[in-house]
Amino acid sequence: MKYIVSLLIAFSFISCKNEKELNAHKSNSVEETSSNSLIFPEEKHFKSIKQITFGGDNAEAYWSFDDKQVVFQSNNTKWNVSCDQMFLMNVGETFENKIPPMLSTGKGRTTCSYFLPDNKHIIYASTHLGGEACPETAQKKDGKYIWPIYDTYDIFVADLNGNITAQLTNEIGYDAEPTVSPKGDKIVFTSTRNGDLDLYTMNIDGSDVKQITFELGYDGGAFFSPDGTKLIFRSSRPKTEGEIAEYKELLSQGLVQPTNMELYICNADGSDLRQLTNLGNANWSPFFLPDGKRVIFSSNFEAERGFPFNLYMIGIDGKGLERVTHSETFDAFPVFSNDGKNLIFSSNRNNGGGRDTNLFIAEWRD
Repeated sequence: MKYIVSLLIAFSFISCKNEKELNAHKSNSVEETSSNSLIFPEEKHFKSIKQITFGGDNAEAYWSFDDKQVVFQSNNTKWNVSCDQMFLMNVGETFENKIPPMLSTGKGRTTCSYFLPDNKHIIYASTHLGGEACPETAQKKDGKYIWPIYDTYDIFVADLNGNITAQLTNEIGYDAEPTVSPKGDKIVFTSTRNGDLDLYTMNIDGSDVKQITFELGYDGGAFFSPDGTKLIFRSSRPKTEGEIAEYKELLSQGLVQPTNMELYICNADGSDLRQLTNLGNANWSPFFLPDGKRVIFSSNFEAERGFPFNLYMIGIDGKGLERVTHSETFDAFPVFSNDGKNLIFSSNRNNGGGRDTNLFIAEWRD
């Protein structure tokens, strides 16, 4: 869900973290290496970096299986859209003075696209069957920041000309956040079909749907490990009676509160589920590193006032926490290319001090 970008940036200015011992190195000052550099001095994992987009909110960028193309979502008004729609780029392109081809219908709101193994089709979630207009984005309720969970989201397949070729879900309620196994056999997604926000898997053609998480709370943003055997995802799981009551009340209104999330890991069938992080604040947008032994994710756990968000790495054993980016604003949605050579992510860096969130591709080194 890319509206996470604007909402997390908004609430980050007012949310407060619990006092705790920090296990990752904290940068006291962040300056660019030169006036033209996009890499901050302590970002040792970036060999080079290239800015791809130059306006609006751009995020949820995912590589084709052959690493030649990327599908992403944007609300850049200069591209003739009113809210998030899906766009395609060839790797190497930039979009400062041109508009990329749009793959979604231009109707409703879309989120979370992903390539299928044939490199000729994508999946994505869209509300367009529920109405052609962009649904309203609620940002605040009773002084707290929230995300809308639109019950008109369904998951569709489209070709690279933007033609919808299949509808994979048609249950009542929210069906969104789909991603595809590197093995090319399964899709994982989040659904409210059972009355809660849980993870499900299905075959590439939408058959054999199976629920794989069952505990009360929001489970979402799941990704497969490189070998397809594990899943990493974000979750906000209420524990106290008050938290449970608040969660259920918000969900009944199609809303969730994103201020406290941790990462969980499990096998691809949902077994061996365990909590990976216990950092506080919002830990989200996780993605496996190519070695399958580490995860990169976005977090504001070090932030005194909930801001900034930076990228971190952690082992799947919960050890070796390391800070990757050193921005004073917002870095999130990190996704490795299939060959492991490049990392695409969203950032507020180099936006002139505004709110634009752009895509960057960094050449990775360990």
